[in-house]
This record gives sequence, C-alpha cells and structure tokens, in this order.
Amino acid sequence: MTTDAEFEAAIAALQDWVGRERVVEDEIGLSSARRIAGMLDIDPASLKQGDALPPHWFTMFFPDIAKQSDIGPDGHPNKGVFLPPIPLPRRMGAGRRVTINEALRIGTPAIKRAIVAQVLPKIGRTGRMAILTMRHVIECEGRTAAVDEFDAMYREAPPPGQPTAATPPVAAPDNAAWSERKLLSSPLVFRYSSVTWNAHRIHYDADYARDEEGYPATVQNGGLTMQLMLDAALKHGPGRITGFTARLARPLWVGDTVMLCGAAPADGKMACWAADKDGHLCATMEVAFA
Repeated sequence: MTTDAEFEAAIAALQDWVGRERVVEDEIGLSSARRIAGMLDIDPASLKQGDALPPHWFTMFFPDIAKQSDIGPDGHPNKGVFLPPIPLPRRMGAGRRVTINEALRIGTPAIKRAIVAQVLPKIGRTGRMAILTMRHVIECEGRTAAVDEFDAMYREAPPPGQPTAATPPVAAPDNAAWSERKLLSSPLVFRYSSVTWNAHRIHYDADYARDEEGYPATVQNGGLTMQLMLDAALKHGPGRITGFTARLARPLWVGDTVMLCGAAPADGKMACWAADKDGHLCATMEVAFA
C-alpha cells in the first residue's frame, strides 16, 4: 500500500494532463433526440428536424464512445483512454457549474471540446480522494452554446465485505414552494444510461454494486438526478434558463422515490434540492433564469 506522500506524488505526475483537449462531434440526430424525449416521458413524435431542443439537453449528447476492449471491469472506459489515469478505483459525479447561451437544434452538427481543467488530490475522513474537473465547451456553427464544468470524485475501494462509508445524513429543507415526487425505476435509470452511453455497472448490476463497491443497492445516476431537478424547476421558473450549479451530497438508490423541491424564485434564481425517501438531502442546485 502506498503512503499518502506517494499518492500525492502520483497525482502530481498527472499534471501534464491539465489543459489537454479533445473534440467530440455530434450530429444532434433526430433519433437521439426522440430517444431522450421518450425517456423523459415526452411524446417523441413531437420533435422534428430543425427544432430547438430544451437548452439543458446538451448534457445528453456528445458521449465518449470507447471500444469494447477499452472498457474496464467497472464499465467505465479504462484509465488513460479519455481521462487521466488517476490511481484510485472508484469514480462518481460530484457537481457541476453550467452556463447556457443557446439551445442546440436537431440536425445541426455541434462539437464538445473536452478539456482537463484540474486534477486535485485530497485526503479526507473516508480516505484518499482525487477531484477531476473537466471543462466541456459546446460549440455550434462557431458559437459557444454552453460551458459545463463537471467534477468527478475518485475514491478508494472499501475493504472486501465492508460497506462504503456513507456521508452523515442532513435533513432536507422544509420550506419548499413546490415539490414533485419521482420514482427512480430501473427502466428509467437504464434508459438514461443508454442515451448517455454510460455503462458504469453500479447503475444496473446489483451484485457488482454490493460485492465490489460496497453499496446496498444499485445507485441512481447523478446526471439523471440533475436532469430531473432541472425539468421540475423549469415548470416553476420565471423565464429562460441561463445556467445552473449543482452538487450531489448523498447517493440515491434505484427503485426508490426522490422528492424534487424548490424555493420561490428570487432575483432571477431558484434554489432547488432533492431528498430521499427518508427526508435526507441528496442534491442541491441553483438555477439561473433570464
């Protein structure tokens, strides 16, 4: 087992990844858009070639498509294929900061510039961690449609047979101006993973989630949690979405229900949160409107 100093040195050796950029192309196809619509319970036939998509849907395009031989045992692409080879076995989404300038249109090709913004080591209560920040710049016809900074947390694996260390629960706020209950069904989570081309096994393989990563059940996809929060917030927002910040605080489990909540808009912004079936805070979000 390496020492903390050796771990920090290993992360320091990855700093030459910072600033690396790769380009992911997407045709923003009608078929893809209709699959997303169906997954979100929207009539797929309502979308036509040339239609502007909901502005926050850009997060479900531009997947990293790895060869099957490049997929690791957890379902993610092997380290170094797309992302820095951080020497910790487990990766999960942590949060994001998004600015949205315009919507993508069906049939109008666009690109994602994926830039490694930061690799930061941390040693905390639950052991060694590293935070990878990716900056995704979405461009269409020479214009910047959105900028998405996404944080992923890498952690040590729990000892065999032991559960993953859980974040101490915090009660969700009780002052919601609106709320919406959503079932995180297996088909919904599977379809979201499919449209985003995410094969992480913790979202669909219960044996793997329990035996290898120490979770009590299959884990809700954090990107889907953010998507559902945004969809709920936009029903109550004062105008066009221009961005959002989000942080995931506690896992949700596939098959459970989540309560999506929000405060009344103020100064063009809305505070939102998600709570699990026990009333624990699982995610927070601030949505900005114009």
